Amino acid sequence: MMRTILSITVLLLLLSGCEHKKASFLESRISKNSVETTTKKLIDHIKEEELSYYGTFDHSQYAKKAGLRLPAKRVILFGNPHFATTLMKCNASMGLDLPLRIEVSSTYDGEVSIIYTNPEYWSLKHNIKDQTCLRILNKASIALEDLAEYAAKK
Repeated sequence: MMRTILSITVLLLLLSGCEHKKASFLESRISKNSVETTTKKLIDHIKEEELSYYGTFDHSQYAKKAGLRLPAKRVILFGNPHFATTLMKCNASMGLDLPLRIEVSSTYDGEVSIIYTNPEYWSLKHNIKDQTCLRILNKASIALEDLAEYAAKK
């Protein structure tokens, strides 16, 4: 009985944290542009910032090829090889979350969102404690926010 109460309490605490913005794992912005324009602005800004652009994964096109329907959903892959290598030296599991990625997606109603993982989460997920790596994660957080804000503007 006590174990059940404890389990329910832990579950409620975890669920209550889902709405807490500061600790959220995902960041999102509503774009004032189409998926195409938002994607182009992101890629252009990535290149302007001298980051490496690795490509775009178009989930909706893959769904279409499989005979399925999905609103526009693209994931842009990019990064900084120097910072990425340093992060993977802090913990090799960082390779699971690198390169950086931002999703640009549309609802069936046409609302366009820009979504990315909050790099602060990676410090928890990958147990990053090294100060150099924590500074890199902070820079990544600022860069992702800058990219999202830039692409969301008209």
